[in-house]
Amino acid sequence: MSAAKGVATLAALATVRIRLIWVERGAWIVGLAAVSVWGGAAYLRHAGSTRALDTFAAARDAARPRSVSFAAPDTTLWDSKRIIAWQEARRSRGPAPLAVLRIPRIGIEAPVLEGTDDHTLNRGVGHIEDTAVPGASGNIGLAGHRDGFFRALKDIAPGDALDVETTAGLTHYRVQRAWLVTPDDVSVLDPTPTPSVTLVTCYPFYFVGSAPQRFIVRAVRDDAAAREARR
Repeated sequence: MSAAKGVATLAALATVRIRLIWVERGAWIVGLAAVSVWGGAAYLRHAGSTRALDTFAAARDAARPRSVSFAAPDTTLWDSKRIIAWQEARRSRGPAPLAVLRIPRIGIEAPVLEGTDDHTLNRGVGHIEDTAVPGASGNIGLAGHRDGFFRALKDIAPGDALDVETTAGLTHYRVQRAWLVTPDDVSVLDPTPTPSVTLVTCYPFYFVGSAPQRFIVRAVRDDAAAREARR
């Protein structure tokens, strides 16, 4: 092989080597770009999935009913036998309260349970059948023992705040009036034109035997109370 041919061969080999180097570099660039694109897509998928999960969790938590809590009742005014009955009743498991009734000024805070049988009224305040359920519009009828949870009603006055809390939220009412009826007068539980709460207990509060009258308290929802006051 002549010197000229040797030089040409080396030059050709060098050219091929340079081309291979550029091909290898190009392959690396393309590979890195593909990895970057895949990584970016994976990140976006993860971020989108995380946002979707967060959105779902927020919607779930908003829709999930929250529990209602209440303190042990103030039994200072209660009859001693009623205190014993309450202590015995609370030892047995029962359904969760529908709501909590609060009248802050006179210290009433009681769970609202479905029904008005004696065991239920030993545990709390009873929702009267066929009246509006707590949290709904209409006339919500609630009954309680005069020597227990509703003893403090003897000190109720027009204008007192009355709150009903359910798992859906809190509704504010204002006491409109209190009056007496006979035991057979159930008209107090009739539907009302404004959202109301009607409390029913026996009267007189301190009476031995079967009480001859019923003590009624009517409270209207705060916005309705404001309209009534302006009339």
